[in-house]
Amino acid sequence: MSILFVDESKTKGYTMVAALVVPGDVASLRRDVRSLVLPGQRRIHFTKEQPERKRLILSRLTAFGAQAHVFHCATKNQVVGRDACLTGIVAHAAEHAHTKIVIERDESIQKSDRQILFREVRRHGLGDALSYALEAPHQEPLLWVADAIAWSYTRGGEWKQRVDPLIAGITKLAA
Repeated sequence: MSILFVDESKTKGYTMVAALVVPGDVASLRRDVRSLVLPGQRRIHFTKEQPERKRLILSRLTAFGAQAHVFHCATKNQVVGRDACLTGIVAHAAEHAHTKIVIERDESIQKSDRQILFREVRRHGLGDALSYALEAPHQEPLLWVADAIAWSYTRGGEWKQRVDPLIAGITKLAA
């Protein structure tokens, strides 16, 4: 029973990463991740970090014991890819008894996200067992974990190697 903190990458298809956090670990992991923010930064946004800083952050996430599941849909259509990934995340949550899904809020697709999540939670009969929330990235540090892993995984090479120990599983989804 974990909470899933989700962010996406639109590189090489559509990928969503769900960082898995046990409810009892949320406060300490938030504190640990927040400690990585530099003075003047509001949040960690991996695409904006320098390579050495990225290495440091990934090293610290590994030390913190961060774990994630990757959902990938090999489509260039972002609407189709996001729907497939969100559908896969809810199915994964149902299979593993996760209790909550927190997704980085994108104002432009918030309504669609809510519709997909509502549809899938209902389809799996999880109305009382699984909740979801769309949060602003600067308000939820655990979304930064998913952001770092998503960027690194889709970037490939050295970056993918650095996050491989953090990835508990990968689900390939059809468009």
